[in-house]
This record gives sequence, structure tokens and C-alpha cells, in this order.
Amino acid sequence: MKLKYGRKKLEFKIESSKVLDILKAKEKEGLAAPQAAVERALADPTGSAPLAELLTAKKIDDLVIIVNDVTRYTPYHHMLPPLLSIISEAGIKKEQVTFIVATGVHSPHSPEQNKEIFGKKIDGNYNFIYHNCDHNLADLGKLSTGNRLKINKKVAEADFVITTGVILPHYMAGFSGGRKSILPGVAGRESIENNHALMIDVIADPPEISENPISQEMFEAAAKVGVDFILNVVTNSSREIVQVTAGNYRQAWEDGINTSAEMYHLHLAKKADAAIVSSGGFPRDINIYQAQKALDHAEHAVKKGGTIIWVAECSEGYGEERFEKWMNEAQKPEDNVKRIKEKFLLGGHKAFAISKVAVEKEIILISDLTVEQTDNIFAKKMTSIQQAVDYLEEKYKGDYSVYILPQGSLTVPVVK
Repeated sequence: MKLKYGRKKLEFKIESSKVLDILKAKEKEGLAAPQAAVERALADPTGSAPLAELLTAKKIDDLVIIVNDVTRYTPYHHMLPPLLSIISEAGIKKEQVTFIVATGVHSPHSPEQNKEIFGKKIDGNYNFIYHNCDHNLADLGKLSTGNRLKINKKVAEADFVITTGVILPHYMAGFSGGRKSILPGVAGRESIENNHALMIDVIADPPEISENPISQEMFEAAAKVGVDFILNVVTNSSREIVQVTAGNYRQAWEDGINTSAEMYHLHLAKKADAAIVSSGGFPRDINIYQAQKALDHAEHAVKKGGTIIWVAECSEGYGEERFEKWMNEAQKPEDNVKRIKEKFLLGGHKAFAISKVAVEKEIILISDLTVEQTDNIFAKKMTSIQQAVDYLEEKYKGDYSVYILPQGSLTVPVVK
């Protein structure tokens, strides 16, 4: 069997009798004409007038389109041409359109990455701004939770705001897309930290999406900003579009989450002794910070005291300065679990997420990280999946069960 690792695949063998199941997404076929589907969604949206009508109904001098960064693959080659065509037909000039890259607390793209994501034509003809969570923010006041909402000033002052994204499972917020373009996408650092601090209460036993406090606060933030229109897609593991949804920031997004859940929420009868999980290759395993989602998903499928073999290249190392600092300073995983409860800090939340798994389970990591870097995140480095499988045989004396998760960042085991 082969699992994705960066831009390549790693091969290994395991006795089929040990494998309870290979947890793959319940795939839906990609649309035969995805760009035409985008055009239809924009013309006949959910909970909203058609985009063309909205654009001509008010005076627009400054239109903002919020887009995902490199860590969240989104099929913009299908999504943006129809969107920009309608904007142009409404009489809005290119100079009046600004793309805001929703980096949250992430670093900005390189110029080469921007061209790869959005295409040379769009990159060269439109103004792109990378959100900075520490600068150029507008204070929109407090949310009902008490969290003060600070938002990218360009977004806050825009005459019309369109958000774009992809709807996939998310280990904290339930699903990505929709309201996440605002919070955390273009929010201030403190606003993001206060929102993500709620993860401590939900990560061990995720609630239904309608009861998820992280998602609820994100919706309130989107309403406060005044998102005018969204364009979201649901993609399969081959990154093909299976559904396009557009319109009202809540109704259109909710239209897509059922499709996403049908594909990626996998119901299990029981937990296994071990799991072998790939973060899904590039860009999902570009660094530990991003690859962590797969570890969290695999953890739900493994018994307390079990073993997780985690396959993630992490060519860019840890991926976030504070996360690395917390890992350097912790002597044992329990230190980070305790520390996050004393004061929640972004970056620290990833240290907590990995450490809480390490408290109860053994983590074997196959990556480009050094032995020292791997030890530092409370994992054991091995050089191949096969070496790790052989280790399982020895550890359990041949008597163990295992789940294999080839698409670990996407598939969510649900054991009830």
C-alpha cells in the first residue's frame, strides 16, 4: 500500500488480518462542468438575490474578495473566472477590486505561490493584499461572547464583501469555509486567540455543528462585518468540485456541509489498537502546524494507550514560531495541556493539540524532521512506514488491530 508524503508516496506492507478498515472518504464524483456549475450558483444562489443584481443595486467603489491562502487548496481556476466576469459586467473596474488573502495568523505567500494559486492572469491584473493579524485593523466592538472583534481595515471599510472557500471537516470549527473567511481569516490576533480558546472545551468531544461555540462566534463575526455574498465549494479527495454553493453567508454554507459530512464523516463500530495516518501530502503536510489535523482525526479511532503512525513530510518544519517555542519549553506533554488552560495563545493551541494526544497515545512520526525535532513534539522518529509497522508487530507481539487513514486531514472517524 502507498500513502501520500509531500509530493510523492511511501510504500509499505501490512497483514490484511490486522486492518479493521481503510478509512477513505465516501467519494462523490467531480462535476463534469465545474465552471458552469459556478455560473449557475452565482445566478441562482441560496438565500440571496443573484450576484449580478446585488452588484448593480448599490454604488460600489471598493469591492473586496476574500480568498484562502496556500495552506487551504481551493479550486480558484474554476471559481474566480465566472465571479470576476459578473463583477466586470456590473461595471466594476479591476482597480476597484481587491483580493484579501485570508492568512489568519499565517505568513504571506511568496510571489510564485500566488501565481500558482490564482494564475498569472489574475495575479498580474488585480491588487492582492495579505492580511496581517497585527496591523491595519478596524475595531468593530464586542461580540455577544465578550470577544472584541478586530478585522482587516480594508474589509471593514469595503462597500461589498465576497468570501470564497472550500467546505471540509475542521477539527475545531466543525467545517471550514463560510464564516471562517472572516474569523479567523481576516481577524486580529487577539480576536482569533479568544475564538480558538474555546477549542479546549470542544476538541475532546466535538459537539454538533449547531452547538459548536467556535462556529457560532464565527457566524456572529461574519454578520457584524456584513458579508454580502459567499462562493464556496465542496471538493472530493482528488480536489474535484462536487458541489458549488453561493449566496447568503449562513444558508449557502449550510447547504454544503451535508455533502461534506456525507463524504468525510466515517462512522466506526469500535476503536483500534493503532492507526496509520497520512496527512494527505502537499500542501496539507507542508509543516507540522498544518499536518496536525490528521493526527487529531486519527486519535478518535484509537484506543487509550494505543499507537498512531503519522505520515507527514513537513518540508517547512514546525511552521509557526510560538508553537515551536512551546514545544521547546515543555518537558512533558502534560506541560502544554496545563499551560493552555492558564493562558490561551495562538501557536500554543497546536502544541496543546499534539500534546493532548501524546498524553494518552504513542506517536510515531515519519517526516523530514530531525530526531531532535521529533522528540521535541513528544513523538518517536522512524525513517519509513515499514519500519513503524514492524515496530507495531514487535510492540503488540502480532496481536493488534489497526485503521489506515490515507486522507487523514479530511476523514473524521466518528465512534458512538
